[in-house]
Amino acid sequence: MTSWLTALRIARREARRAKGRSALVVAMIALPVLALAFAAASYDMFRLRPAERADREMGAADARLLWEYDGRVTQDPRGNGWATEGPPAARPRTEAEVLAALPAGSRIIPTLEGYSDFRTASGIGTVGTRGLDVRDPLTAGLATLLDGRAPATSGEVAISPKAAERLGAGIGDTIRDPDRTRSWTVTGLVEFPDSLFETVVFLPGAMPTGPNTSDSQGWLWDAPAPVTWDQVKQLNQRGMVVFSRDVLLHPPPASQTPDMFRSSGVDAEAIGIGGLVAGLAILEIVLLAGPAFAVGARRRRRDLGLIAANGGTPAHLRRIVLADGVVLGTLGAAAGLVIGVAVAFLARPLVEFHLVNQRAGGYRVFPLALAGIAALAVGTGLLAALVPAFTAARGDVVAALTGRRGSVRARKRWLVAGVALAVLGAAVTFFGARRTDINVVLTGLILGELGLVLCTSALVGLIARLGRVLPLAPRIALRDTARNRAASAPAIAAVMAAVAGSVALGVVITADQERNDAGYQAGLPSGNAIVQFQYGRRGADPREQPPDLGPVAALARDTFPTASAVPIGEIACPTGTPNNVYCGLSPRLPAERECPWSDEAGPVSAADQRKARQDARCVRPYGWSSFGYGMAVATPDALAGLTGATGDDLARASAALAAGGVVVGDPRLVTDGKVTLEIYDARTQDGTVTLDDREKIPTVRVPAYAVGTGLPPFGGAILSSGAAAAAGLDERPSGLVLANSRMPTTAEVDRLTAGLHDLDEALYVSVERGPNRDSDPMLLILAAAAGLITLGAAGIATGLAAADGRADLATLAAVGASPGVRRRLSLSQSGVIAGLGTVLGVAAGLGVSAAVLYAYNQASAGRWPVEPPYPVGVPWGSLAIVAVVPVVAMLGAGLLTRSRLPIEARRAT
Repeated sequence: MTSWLTALRIARREARRAKGRSALVVAMIALPVLALAFAAASYDMFRLRPAERADREMGAADARLLWEYDGRVTQDPRGNGWATEGPPAARPRTEAEVLAALPAGSRIIPTLEGYSDFRTASGIGTVGTRGLDVRDPLTAGLATLLDGRAPATSGEVAISPKAAERLGAGIGDTIRDPDRTRSWTVTGLVEFPDSLFETVVFLPGAMPTGPNTSDSQGWLWDAPAPVTWDQVKQLNQRGMVVFSRDVLLHPPPASQTPDMFRSSGVDAEAIGIGGLVAGLAILEIVLLAGPAFAVGARRRRRDLGLIAANGGTPAHLRRIVLADGVVLGTLGAAAGLVIGVAVAFLARPLVEFHLVNQRAGGYRVFPLALAGIAALAVGTGLLAALVPAFTAARGDVVAALTGRRGSVRARKRWLVAGVALAVLGAAVTFFGARRTDINVVLTGLILGELGLVLCTSALVGLIARLGRVLPLAPRIALRDTARNRAASAPAIAAVMAAVAGSVALGVVITADQERNDAGYQAGLPSGNAIVQFQYGRRGADPREQPPDLGPVAALARDTFPTASAVPIGEIACPTGTPNNVYCGLSPRLPAERECPWSDEAGPVSAADQRKARQDARCVRPYGWSSFGYGMAVATPDALAGLTGATGDDLARASAALAAGGVVVGDPRLVTDGKVTLEIYDARTQDGTVTLDDREKIPTVRVPAYAVGTGLPPFGGAILSSGAAAAAGLDERPSGLVLANSRMPTTAEVDRLTAGLHDLDEALYVSVERGPNRDSDPMLLILAAAAGLITLGAAGIATGLAAADGRADLATLAAVGASPGVRRRLSLSQSGVIAGLGTVLGVAAGLGVSAAVLYAYNQASAGRWPVEPPYPVGVPWGSLAIVAVVPVVAMLGAGLLTRSRLPIEARRAT
């Protein structure tokens, strides 16, 4: 114990002497501690206690009720879920019916939730609504009045701060419905702590109703006594779901929880992934901080040699270096915990309002988690100092005292172990990918990364042999990198690991995005739009007529970047048929071209799946679309806006429409220049048509053409008026296709939506925006993290090389080397570390990602229906960042290094 205390005193003194190196190590350890402390404190603040949850769900009431079913209900005691055996209630329960089912002395008030359309600051939008009398004491805790007063009449509302921003209204202002037929005065700002979204609060009986509104009803129950679990189960028998304050505060034993709601509460997969990711983070910190400890051990070689010469054992030397890890790990833990908790407290309002959208329960720090994080930080410091400690303990005392350096060679057993681990990791990754088990995949990646780390030292020695053909500065840099492998190899491994992880995840994410994009079926050329009229919006009146499309086209041209607005129509039943009766046409695939194996006919055996994948008739388009216009009836001048076809293809498609035919996207539908259309008329057909009865469906053959450029019609076919007439059906106007010169902005869409509603509430616009690609910053974050790690590792290794090479630089100065040699040498040393680590990391990342994608593709190769494979897409943006970082590291090292060569004078004796 005494030797440890002495080692800690020496480590504290060394930390004060080498402030720059100490600050670097402390920062490396403190950064992840800061992030973990922030996450732990934030999690604890937003993890509601039972009493806090009760206040959020039921205010000051004893319970909250839902009575939406006629049969018995089984529920979780905490209200996390329920199941019913009966049908939904035919109508909402009245207050009298609810009170009749409750004990005498009960009081209830209604609470409703829904959404409705309002006039917003930029047009028309959907906003959440609540029906609640905020003046009632039972709502305390459920709703908080921030400013003004609660609504007291049906013409008054209170709004949340986000709703005020969206609606462009404040206290005293007026908000309106889309038709401007109703208006409400804003009397106050209100907040619901469990939901900070846009909300408009009405009195319960004043909630707006209409086609674009929805609501659900519950009740706050002021009971004469606490509502027990037995009472909850009794009310469940009548179809009520009950959220009880007493049950939340005093939950029943687990044995009384219904089996369907029992769970361990432990997500094994999430814990496994979290543990593996934490292991990767610790490994990265160890690899980064290890060279810094090696710098300290190298600078103290003489001191450690003197201790050994005066009787110090290798254990004493190890403890001195390990004590550095304890001291700096403790400092990093303390700094990270303090800053992390402070940031969590300061950022709480921003997190509440912009990320979580609910208020935290209070200011809390999660002491148990912080203690574990602190222990992890100190352990990480010890691990980072472990290799330098054993290296220092094995050092040659005479060489340390005389300033000579021993020969460093990579031991073959480490190389063999590294290769074995890399091969094992690749095999485990491949196996996990075939089973689509992310935990196994991550385990394989970690094993492979450890194997590459163990191989790095041998790779450094191998590459150092190239120095013979290089100029002076790069040759010395390669030699020093090989000689100081205790510091250079971990730094190169850290860069390699960070870059490999960034590239591998980037390739997989890019492949998933490209596969998703390839599976998307666009309904229109990108940026084009359709304005449609929704028949039946006002009921099934057979005389309903669409609005004049002239003003609609003018509005579109004034609002959108519209180059042309062409009318289109839709198939309709003969004149006089109500709007809710459906009639339509659908192209029929010839029987001889149909796939014999259909996923609609039941399970397909493995042998038939293999046959189906090899049958050209079974090649079906795979994908999805968020847009579609159905079977459009159009004139030839609408084809360009609908399909984007060009040249002779557009001319031939236009000729087919002009001849009374149809335009399709699947050439298999066309036989001898014609297509067969199935006629469906709901007045005479019941809609239940099986494959055996399909031949009984009436058909008509019309001229057809399959487009080969642009987009195939998403609805299957574009029909002409002649085709509708040949089938004995009518057509009616449905809207306009807008060919735009660019993608309309969100503000333009909102303005057009509001303008269309003013013309006719049954008009709406749809814009083709392509596949939904979230602006996920993950690739850039990974690339930036890899770049920072590369810069840090290069700086650490360059600093170590500069410290160890001081005598060499003095020798160069003595033999007449120019002052610029030192700068070029520092630049070369940084380039070797950053460049070698980046090259190895890119190669490893591409190899791992290719193996994972290949395994996924092989696993799905035999599935039916056919699934498109994952393409190996290269994330060029993140690769560009990774590739530029070594150049930045070299330039930084060259600019920050003093060019004056040191002159070391011999001390007088």
